Amino acid sequence: MGYENQHQDVPVTKYDCLLFDVDDTLYPLNSGLSKACTNNIVEFMIQKLGIEENNAAEINQVLYKNYGTSMAGLLAIGYNFDYDDYHSFVHGRLPYENLKPDPVLRNLLLSLPIRKVIFSNGDKAHVGRVLKKLGLEDCFERIITFETLNPIPSNETHDVHNHLSGSEFPDTPILCKPFENAFEMAFKMANTDPQKTLFFDDSIRNIQTGKNTRLHTVLVGTSQKSNGADYALESIHSIREALPELWEDEEADRRSESVMYSGEVSIETTVQA
Repeated sequence: MGYENQHQDVPVTKYDCLLFDVDDTLYPLNSGLSKACTNNIVEFMIQKLGIEENNAAEINQVLYKNYGTSMAGLLAIGYNFDYDDYHSFVHGRLPYENLKPDPVLRNLLLSLPIRKVIFSNGDKAHVGRVLKKLGLEDCFERIITFETLNPIPSNETHDVHNHLSGSEFPDTPILCKPFENAFEMAFKMANTDPQKTLFFDDSIRNIQTGKNTRLHTVLVGTSQKSNGADYALESIHSIREALPELWEDEEADRRSESVMYSGEVSIETTVQA
């Protein structure tokens, strides 16, 4: 008699997808991969594109600042090269041995009762190696990489432009963060509503674009929130302390099952009496 109202409507879930960057997000910046990647990009510019050694590092910084990735910037200003060759040169020589299995993060991810998707500018081979080194290769429903967003290499060739000292930069021919078209494509591929998606990334610019595309955002690598960040985590390991609501649905289900079981026992006892 006293249990007829125990079955209540399930509350609407705030998030139905978690979207994760990989580099410097799922592992810390001090792993050394980011620094090695920058060095490899500069070497590629010098050895493969013939850019003067004295200017390469500065040009790389300008391109990264304006395009979010050096590759996008180089292609935008007219350099033409094979995408696979670039990724092999830049990522193929990274110190992956610095990455170790992360059972703490693995357990956190597997305990989350929400879809999890990777959204990275990195190529498929690089992302795969990182996830395997961390022991996270089976923690995600879908992995969106450079090749996913750019399945067909561009055949366009242009003259190399000297835009580095001006205010106008040409568009890049590839899809990548931090540009909104890459985010919109990722939403379609992941079949997710950005308004019900939580996005984790270490790049302030990516976070700002994410917020502009209606995502909820988590800046990883600092405890200081910036414009566009709804949350800020010094480490991805702090996700449960900072965002306990991500586990609320699971806890609610457990409580509901416990109440239902208790109710059934009580009703049965009353009948027997």
